[in-house]
Amino acid sequence: MSNNSNTILGILAGTAIGATLGVLFAPDKGSTTRKRIVDEANLQKERLATSAVDLKDRVISEASHLKDRVATSVGDKKQTLEEQVDSLMSDASYKADDVITKLELKLKQLKEKNKKYHNGTETSKTS
Repeated sequence: MSNNSNTILGILAGTAIGATLGVLFAPDKGSTTRKRIVDEANLQKERLATSAVDLKDRVISEASHLKDRVATSVGDKKQTLEEQVDSLMSDASYKADDVITKLELKLKQLKEKNKKYHNGTETSKTS
């Protein structure tokens, strides 16, 4: 982009310098010199317009290419993120099963202790 800006500035500077030098060193009469300046200005205007169209086309092409690259990159990262979420969910599910199994075992042990405690207190009440 900077290279294209430099090209446009070069064209404009060249036009201005050329017109100035043409006026200073013109061996022809004023009307002929003015016609040459107008012709040269029109030529430079056409070149500038062509350069602007080329620049616009390149910018559009580059923007489209960049948009495609970003879309592809985002799509890849989205899929990777989804895979990571699925993996985390699977791990969490296994860990939840482990926790539930341990809690059930602990509950069973507590029930047995509670049963022994109640059986022990009932026998001491009847004695």
